[in-house]
Parts: sequence; structure tokens; C-alpha cells
Amino acid sequence: MSRLFIIGAGGHGKVAADTAEAAGYTDVVFLDHEWPRRTKHGQWQIAGAPDSARSPLFCAVGANDTRARLFDEFDLYDSPTLIGSGAILSPSVTIGAGTLIVAGSIVNADTRIGRGTILNTACSVDHDCVLEDFVHVSPGARLAGGVRVGPESWIGIGAVIKEGIRIGAGAMVAAGAVVVNDVEDGARVAGVPAKRV
Repeated sequence: MSRLFIIGAGGHGKVAADTAEAAGYTDVVFLDHEWPRRTKHGQWQIAGAPDSARSPLFCAVGANDTRARLFDEFDLYDSPTLIGSGAILSPSVTIGAGTLIVAGSIVNADTRIGRGTILNTACSVDHDCVLEDFVHVSPGARLAGGVRVGPESWIGIGAVIKEGIRIGAGAMVAAGAVVVNDVEDGARVAGVPAKRV
């Protein structure tokens, strides 16, 4: 592997760049709307705006809806998947294009992960889960077996999702929440046990 262009020079972009280098990319370059005002992001170069995109291209924008829009805008459906060192994945896991699995994450048997999904630092996804497109599972979150997470949903830091639960499309689970009942599309839940807010 050699060069990878990353859209989005924010904090999440740094995590993606580190993960890309650990995966063998030797030349990681950012594309961001702040170019040419900004030409560096940490140790990495910002080489142009996103409309100067070249291949291979990875979207490292943390906001689920924006990431989904950029997937369409830049036709990222063959974008590479980046898997961090120290992540543990069952051989039976399936992963969609443009997904980032950060160091320390664990994904167990027969889980399906959609496109453009983020499994952040040290999260745990147990057997037979389904994470649809553009989901973000935050650091330290825990999903028990058979959980289904709808597209563009966000699972907060340290949240716990009981087995067999369905999290609806565009839903948000607050940091530290313990989810023991299904969450409707677009709902925001918080607390122990989690309730709609």
C-alpha cells in the first residue's frame, strides 16, 4: 500500500490517519475545506480541498449524516476499510466499504457492519449484531449479542446495549446509558435504564 487521501482534517481524521498508517499506508494526505489556509494537520499534509479528491479516498468525518452525504457526493462505495492494530475481529464478521475499526475494538461472530461505520476505541460488539450504514459506536460502548443498530445512529461513550435490542435509524444513545428496551427511529435516550429525553 502507498498513498491514501482522507477527507476531513478534524480529530476523527487523526485517528483514521494513525489507523491507516498502522494498516500499511505510507503516505497519508488530508483533503479539507480549510485548505489553503491550513496546510498541516498534526504530522500530515493537507493537500487540497475535498473537490480535488483522488483515489484511494477515505471519509473521516465524525458526523454520521455528513459522512453519508459525502459517500454519495464522492462515490466512496469502494473506499478501503481501516482496521486498527489490536482490534479483534471474528473471521465471520462482514464489513462494508469505508468503515473504520479503531484499536482495541472487539467484534464477535457473525456480526454485519455496514458502510462508513465507525467502531471507536475499545468498543465491543458481540455475536450476531447488525450495524447498518454510517453508525458510530463510541469509545468503550458495549453491544450484547443480537443488537441491531439502524443507519446513522450514534451510541455514546460507555453506553451498554442489552442483547436483542433494536436501535432505530438516526437514534442517539447518550454516554453511559444502559439500554434495556428498543429505541425508536430518531429518538434520544439517556440514563440507567435509558429513557427517551
